[in-house]
Amino acid sequence: MNRSRLEPLGVPGTEYELDEAASRHGPSSLDRWLLKQITTRLGQDSAVRLSLWDEPDVAPRDGVVRMRILDRKALWQVIVRPDLHFGDLYSAGRIEVRGDLLTLMLEAYRYTEKHSGLRETLALGRKLAPDLSDSKRNIHHHYDIGNEFYKLWLDREALQYTCAYFADPAMTIEQAQQAKMHHVCRKLQLKAGERVVEAGGGWGGFALFMAKNYGVRVRSFNISKEQIAYSRAWAKELGLDGQVEFVEDDYRNLTGTYDAFVSIGMLEHVGPGNYKDLGALMSRALTPEGRGLVHSIGRDAPAFMNAWIDKRIFPGAHPPTLREMMDMFEPNKLSVLDVENIRLHYAKTLEWWLQRYEENVDAVRAMFDETFVRAWRLYLVGSIAAFLAGKLQLFQVLYARTGSKHVPWTRAHVYRDHP
Repeated sequence: MNRSRLEPLGVPGTEYELDEAASRHGPSSLDRWLLKQITTRLGQDSAVRLSLWDEPDVAPRDGVVRMRILDRKALWQVIVRPDLHFGDLYSAGRIEVRGDLLTLMLEAYRYTEKHSGLRETLALGRKLAPDLSDSKRNIHHHYDIGNEFYKLWLDREALQYTCAYFADPAMTIEQAQQAKMHHVCRKLQLKAGERVVEAGGGWGGFALFMAKNYGVRVRSFNISKEQIAYSRAWAKELGLDGQVEFVEDDYRNLTGTYDAFVSIGMLEHVGPGNYKDLGALMSRALTPEGRGLVHSIGRDAPAFMNAWIDKRIFPGAHPPTLREMMDMFEPNKLSVLDVENIRLHYAKTLEWWLQRYEENVDAVRAMFDETFVRAWRLYLVGSIAAFLAGKLQLFQVLYARTGSKHVPWTRAHVYRDHP
């Protein structure tokens, strides 16, 4: 694969290559003093042990993680901007981690919480309202790197790249993704013959699921060329291409009215500066008694995305708070009917993805290279840590037009057996 295509996807440039000249010289007294300051701040109860490039690479004891910094430039970079540089230094092999990477990531969250002055720097000038060209570029950056790559580690039945729902913790990822789709459809109370519009359809699995299991007609909007092509071929293979239309266009251009509006894992890419306009569209797209559901990664308090994730993995992403999400509903006469937070379900979903990723890591390496392998391992592990630590949430928000009488009397319908 062309290396230029990999550059934005966790593959550092020359600035992150090993400084061999510096690594041939032992650490200075200043280097050792800086490392000691970090070690002191971590505290005696920390499971992380830090070392420099002149120390031997030794196996960690049980429960201990060893992080070894391999040259002076790497030490200074990770001290100056850990939120930006650690990911690239780890990906490039200039920081070695021996032991459980998840433990290291959880310790990092504990460390930044303990030393609030060291929390990630907010990026000045970052756009909060990406325009159409920004959105297309950002989506291409993450989703158009090859369907075969995602098929290696997502569920094998519906290719769902969003949080699953583990109604039973013993479920497989396939069972939990099916449960998630039923969970959303039951919240929307879908009925055969209704018309549904989907904003951000992924590889088409949810649109096809709704059509097959609930008898609805679906228009699904997506600006990822690879995902649209895959979705259309899949619909034709299942004989559902007359019932499901996959539209290669931005959700902002959708027209018509529908009985239900659904968006699973798309809001993170919209930006809060666009929420009021999105809400107007959500309201305009619904019939008078229509209902909608937005499923999104979120936060308890406003914050920008981690700088490395924003640069290498998910450019332009912004997980909103519930308060920010209300900018979609309040100005547009939309009434919130139900909010559910399934944060820990996403941690478990990511654990399944990481397991599948590691099982297929040789295939990933053959597609890309070792730097890519390490970058995406860090992304998956770091995401598990973020949900376990409560830094990220997963909100499902059900809504209808203000004054609608087609609202659930209880939640009993959500927990009935699958149809």
